[in-house]
Amino acid sequence: MIGTDAAHKGAEILLSYFGKISEYDKKGATDLVTRADIESEKAIIQTIRKHFPDHTIIAEESGINQGDPRCQWIIDPLDGTTNFAHHLALCCISIAFSIDARIAVGIIFNPMTDELFTAIDGHGAYLNERPISVSETPTVSESLLVTGFPYHFKDIFDSVMNRFENCLVAAQGVRRLGSAALDLCYVACGRFDAFWEQKLNPWDTAAGYLIAREAGARVTDFSNRAFTPDKKEILATNGQIHPEMLDLMKIKKG
Repeated sequence: MIGTDAAHKGAEILLSYFGKISEYDKKGATDLVTRADIESEKAIIQTIRKHFPDHTIIAEESGINQGDPRCQWIIDPLDGTTNFAHHLALCCISIAFSIDARIAVGIIFNPMTDELFTAIDGHGAYLNERPISVSETPTVSESLLVTGFPYHFKDIFDSVMNRFENCLVAAQGVRRLGSAALDLCYVACGRFDAFWEQKLNPWDTAAGYLIAREAGARVTDFSNRAFTPDKKEILATNGQIHPEMLDLMKIKKG
């Protein structure tokens, strides 16, 4: 598969830099970009362009490379850059392929742990070629949840912390790993029972959304509307706890 080949090309770059990053630039106060991000993205795009020169590519660092709008690749060359820069192996490459605005393929690869998550629309989800599925945890009180805090959250600080408090009180535990793509994969394979976050971009969620959905997850926005990668908020659960999680996403008044 061209997508997995591209992911492995990007992974070679990440592995060559992991543990050696001493300098980085900032796109915002806490939003980092390293040489590993840039070079990984170039390697991924070159691999895809070699086979599909006319496809559109939407990538985090280089933006939109216009082509056939029906066929789009959505790429994050390094999701979890802050972790990577601090030598923390919770980071990955995320590649999605969309046909006619529907995600058809999702690929997420963490080369530091050698975990490759894949999904094809209608054909299930896999971790290193073995089928995966969501947990069967029946209630939030028995659940381990995961969330993320957006880089630019000051204007939504109250809503972020309100939802975090709701879930922290209700659940068995809440984690914050720093990679939305991995969070979705970990829901897909049952390590977490639910994930929520807001103020996201398509490259954060496109591949992970498909992997989670194909593993049996229920994926919506906070108002229980169908999720699409252009949405800024996502709630992915094992399905059984989805109604409870929707209630926890509601902002307390007063």
